[in-house]
Amino acid sequence: MAEAADGHTGINLAAAKRNVALLTVAQAILGSAPPIAFAVGGLAAYQMLGDDKGLATAPLTAFNVGVSAGAVLVAIVSRLLGRRLGFIIGASMMSIGGLIATIALFQGNFWLFVGAMVATGISGGFTQKIRFAAADASPSTYKATAISWILAGGIVSAVLGPQIARYTGELFPAAPFAGAFLSFVPIGLVAAGVMIFLRLPALETGHAEGALPPRPLAEIVMTQRFATGMFCGISTYALMTFMMTGAPLAMVIGCGFSTDESTLGIQFHVLGMFGPSFFTGQLINRFGAEKVVATGLLILMACAVVAHTGIELWNFWGALILLGVGWNFGFIGSTAIVASSYRPSEADKVQGFNDIILFSTVALASFASGLVFNAYGWDAMILPVWPLAILGLILLFLLARRANAA
Repeated sequence: MAEAADGHTGINLAAAKRNVALLTVAQAILGSAPPIAFAVGGLAAYQMLGDDKGLATAPLTAFNVGVSAGAVLVAIVSRLLGRRLGFIIGASMMSIGGLIATIALFQGNFWLFVGAMVATGISGGFTQKIRFAAADASPSTYKATAISWILAGGIVSAVLGPQIARYTGELFPAAPFAGAFLSFVPIGLVAAGVMIFLRLPALETGHAEGALPPRPLAEIVMTQRFATGMFCGISTYALMTFMMTGAPLAMVIGCGFSTDESTLGIQFHVLGMFGPSFFTGQLINRFGAEKVVATGLLILMACAVVAHTGIELWNFWGALILLGVGWNFGFIGSTAIVASSYRPSEADKVQGFNDIILFSTVALASFASGLVFNAYGWDAMILPVWPLAILGLILLFLLARRANAA
């Protein structure tokens, strides 16, 4: 089924809403896998390791490395085969990775488990393209709303993922947590089935009559708007991953809370991540993406304050909720800023560059999370919020001042 070559101009709003609805459903299904991985992946690795537990978050780092690789692969596959087929292939990778992870847990093979998490991460890289696909398939007045609806699908993920982890984690007594990763198989297959019904418009190539030619990538990434959007997006996502990855270890290993209490904390966190999405797009349309991102950074600072005041259960849950809400405002707003910094003909290369840098940094953040927690404890994991959030606020202020001057 060929994609209609109508580009960004003259996009039918009804067709855009249909595509966004399908992408939202697919996002909701695929998005349930990362909460499962982050809720129990570190704990599963912890039990397979010997005396040195510093590599407990290595599988989650592998997941983020896979996401970074997937950001490259999805651009290549989409260019060669079309975005619809690319998304179907990406969803199928989730099933393959989940099956390998299940085998690894039955065998107690740590490094095979790490490899499986790379495969599921690659699927996650394809999934990350969904937010841009929704924006690219929508009229300019609907872009922020489209991005918000995609991330609003995470409400389903927030409920579905942790509950799957809770009820399938002990499905196989001989291999704790194997059932949770086996659930990735139907998750990927169902999402792939939804993707079949997509009808995405082709992007402009820059050769259409009246279309502006694509600029060199170096020129685009040096613009103040793109650089600010990418920095804020990376900072928001990396901080969220750094703290979220370490939180289950801090709760269960460090403070003696139960796995169920830790998993519920991740569920509340994911609800915080995606719950505001129903109105984040409207806030961006009314107040501007810059103000929404700034609000997200301030909420991340509030998260750091709550986390620093104690290690009671409410401290962890409260900090995780604020961490999710701060991520929502910061990441959706940053995505909108980035999406407004390039021409239609430049979309694939700019999105690919943004996501490679983004998820490479996120992978480093998740890896550092286990090392920092093992060496210095939970309190040290709160400190990076301050310099990154403050620098982001300064960049947003400079961007807004330039826009006002113009």
